Amino acid sequence: MSSFAEMIENITPDIYESLKLAVEIGKWSDGRKLTAEQRELSLQAVIAWELQNLPEDQRTGYMGPQECQSKSTTVENILFKSDAIH
Repeated sequence: MSSFAEMIENITPDIYESLKLAVEIGKWSDGRKLTAEQRELSLQAVIAWELQNLPEDQRTGYMGPQECQSKSTTVENILFKSDAIH
């Protein structure tokens, strides 16, 4: 049997889309429910395929640049808030 890495290399974009949809809805295209193990392995395959084939901002779980709320708060925002006490 092939290794996990070899299987990922053989996934086509169509297979990737099918796996991704199956994970999202919890069913195969024929309507059969995924087992917990199938869902876990399919999600691992989707993530591994995305690492090799998609830019970071298109991958599952991408949240974009993150910044602390305190860093994005400026003095002007604090002083001139409409709900500030005058």
